Amino acid sequence: MAGLGGAAGLVLLHFWTPSGDPAHAICLLRRVFHLPCPGCGMTRAFAALAKGDWPAAVVLHPLSPVVAAELVLGWAAWGLALRRPVRLSLRVEGLLLANLAALVALWLGRVATGTLPW
Repeated sequence: MAGLGGAAGLVLLHFWTPSGDPAHAICLLRRVFHLPCPGCGMTRAFAALAKGDWPAAVVLHPLSPVVAAELVLGWAAWGLALRRPVRLSLRVEGLLLANLAALVALWLGRVATGTLPW
């Protein structure tokens, strides 16, 4: 079921045409406060990756290929863990904290230079 869900998500992103209008933003922070979040552009970047447009994805969010690869690997690890239960290790928590730090650092840099995709 998880495999079918992931495949359906990939197909949906492939055929989705994002709007550049902030009024149609998925992000709650963007819709309510009109502020970009650290993941600003990530959904549109994933849609570009699903279409095979890597340069556009990197322009929309430079960390999108890394995060997409981590999601695929995490999804595969989850599938393996369903077969044999494993404990969440500190390495996974450290990776999540490193991702958060990278997202926030990139976001601050993009806010400072005015290079956010909105």
